[in-house]
Amino acid sequence: MGIPILLNPKNILLIGGGPVALQKATVLLDNDINTTLLSKDFIPEFAEIPFQKTIKTFEFSDLKGFDVVIDATGDEELSQALHVKRKEYGYLFNAVDIPHLCDFYFASLLKYQDLKILVSSNGASPTLTQVIREAIKTVIPKSLGNLNKKLSELRERGIIDKEGTKLEAKKHIQRAYLVGCGVGDADLLTLKALKIINIADVILYDHLISDEILELIPKETQKIYVGKTKGKHSFPQEEINQKIIDILKEGKSVARLKSGDPFVFGRGSEEAIEIINAGFFVEVVPGISSAISGPASGGIPVTARGFATSFSVVSAHLKDSKLNVDWLELLKVKNHTTVVLMGLSFASDIKNLAYEAGVAMDMPVAIVSNASRANQKVLTGSLHELDALAKELESPAVIVFGDVVSLASILNFQENL
Repeated sequence: MGIPILLNPKNILLIGGGPVALQKATVLLDNDINTTLLSKDFIPEFAEIPFQKTIKTFEFSDLKGFDVVIDATGDEELSQALHVKRKEYGYLFNAVDIPHLCDFYFASLLKYQDLKILVSSNGASPTLTQVIREAIKTVIPKSLGNLNKKLSELRERGIIDKEGTKLEAKKHIQRAYLVGCGVGDADLLTLKALKIINIADVILYDHLISDEILELIPKETQKIYVGKTKGKHSFPQEEINQKIIDILKEGKSVARLKSGDPFVFGRGSEEAIEIINAGFFVEVVPGISSAISGPASGGIPVTARGFATSFSVVSAHLKDSKLNVDWLELLKVKNHTTVVLMGLSFASDIKNLAYEAGVAMDMPVAIVSNASRANQKVLTGSLHELDALAKELESPAVIVFGDVVSLASILNFQENL
């Protein structure tokens, strides 16, 4: 049986100058453990290791004065001899990849400032411990390092609150995630988004999350539909906020899957504020916004030399399904692209109000519906055709105004495949 203790030896000797020794030296360096290196040759990568190096052929007299000796030479005969000599010289011994000769094993270590988590296989498989360490990293947030520092300062002042510590630690671990899921193509998810989808206890999703992404959710994960559609709010925003908080109070982690990016017309800030005000931690995972990926999926770059030197992203939709028209003057800006989200149902109003505002009705316009999905559809035309184009498409969709629309005939990758 191993005893989980941390030692602070004064003097450590690492014998070897090859790749295995380099790996051990790197681990020791990462953990601020000063070490003396000894070998007759060192591979070039050791130049980056700032430890004292002794370049010579090893002799047993070199063992004098060391508390810990690590043999990374791969020479089992030498390891056997060093194992015997440890009694004479009084050091703890580790022979890399020879467990039965070791007084101690290297553990896979996670550091969160002074908070350390060690995983050991008792020497059986360093690879297994590395896999487990990486899995732990997806669950344990770095913010626990700050909490540990705070608790250390309180302990120095004689303040110890066990129940309070448990509650605060749980709030760090049982956190909420606002996960940007992009426009629907699962291949466009970030690695972090995918990790959170796999570890969350509960997932909240709506009708904008594609079936392709929903299929990635583990079968055992609890899934709750919180769909909201224009004119029919089956789940008001306040109810969604409270649902997230209730789940956190149950001691579970929750991921709210958001189309596009949580902070781009996604009400992510509203949810984050409510979670923080309730005393819980929230992590926002950025996603690819449809404002850029939508046009790109239809072969429309939002900027292109000779066509547009700037672009704007606006929402046509205000609270209570009202139309936002404050952005119409942008359509008069030269060499500019305007991307409109949530505007499909307002297409006729946008066309008419743009005309009244003096916008040129031959301005190029495109609508990209279901961007990146199997049923993606792209229609292009002029502003005077906007309402007619909109009638042929379905939400979710983005509307693009500007000269860059003309590039769709060349760059519409999906149509050209």
